[in-house]
Amino acid sequence: MSNKLDNINTLDDFKKLNINELPDLATDIREFLISNVSKTGGHLAPNLGVVELTMALHYVFDSPKDKIIFDVGHQCYVHKILTGRKNKFSTLRKMNGISGFPKTRESIHDIFNTGHSSTSISSALGIATANKLAGKNDYTIAVIGDGALTGGLAFEGLNNAKIDDTNLIVVLNDNQMSISPSVGNLSSYLNQLRSSSLYTSSKQGVKKFLGYIPFLGKFLTTIIENSKDTLRHLILPNSRMFEQFGFTYLGPINGHDINDLIKILNRAKKVKKPVLLHVVTMKGKGYEYAEKNPDTFHGVGSFDIESGKISESSPSYSKRFGKELVKLAKENKKVVAITAAMPKRYWSFGI
Repeated sequence: MSNKLDNINTLDDFKKLNINELPDLATDIREFLISNVSKTGGHLAPNLGVVELTMALHYVFDSPKDKIIFDVGHQCYVHKILTGRKNKFSTLRKMNGISGFPKTRESIHDIFNTGHSSTSISSALGIATANKLAGKNDYTIAVIGDGALTGGLAFEGLNNAKIDDTNLIVVLNDNQMSISPSVGNLSSYLNQLRSSSLYTSSKQGVKKFLGYIPFLGKFLTTIIENSKDTLRHLILPNSRMFEQFGFTYLGPINGHDINDLIKILNRAKKVKKPVLLHVVTMKGKGYEYAEKNPDTFHGVGSFDIESGKISESSPSYSKRFGKELVKLAKENKKVVAITAAMPKRYWSFGI
């Protein structure tokens, strides 16, 4: 069976594909990521989770005219594959090789040098506002995930984004994880939205029922699609937080259904105000060991694909720091540690 990725060397190659070919390409991209990262190391689980999402973004939008900003930047591997850097992936994490993060010097498709988290919404808002002042109709898309929405700077961006006629789209990649599982009030809030099976099943049930009605069924279904989601607000009154920030909230949507992603992104393009699209994904999707241990395979060294066994390496800064902190904590019960969403990396040393 042919590998569709073999024929994708530029973004133009990708955009020529028929939509029905995209699921097979997603499978090929996952196999490519697993194969390459098993040798070089890198951020595997986050990128396995955004394969369909990144493909849909590039299928709907016109990069680099439309600006796609990844936050945290380590979600950008699929973006790099589709924008002409596939053949350089063997150089990941090597001297003079490609970066594991967006780099403006590396490609015109890398819009913002994102080293870590929470900067995408503010930077995207700045670009979108500049476009509006210049009379441009280009789109600016911030893809934020892996806990980056919990950073204060992300809320500064949300706070300032209440500007009409701005082609700003924020895509929340909600995989229920930071590096380790997410905690806190925002995580609880997103869990409420994510668990809206009553709303989802109700809406889909109504649409299925209407499909059986001759003549009027299709017309009424269109009305539902174009409504202001009154049903969602009746069932999920707490889903309005993002709308209070001035965003049109769309979702939650399955982030691994590329057809639905393309449909809803095209819908988002028609909204002439900031949009927040809530996409639910699985971190580590498509590789058993990464699905079961997404924090372990978040940022990983070389590993054996068949067994999932990670190669031994010299102790990292995180491990050394963790061990010393554990030693101090054993001697002094007043020691309190706060970790940036990655306790497993620090605390798996005998506590």
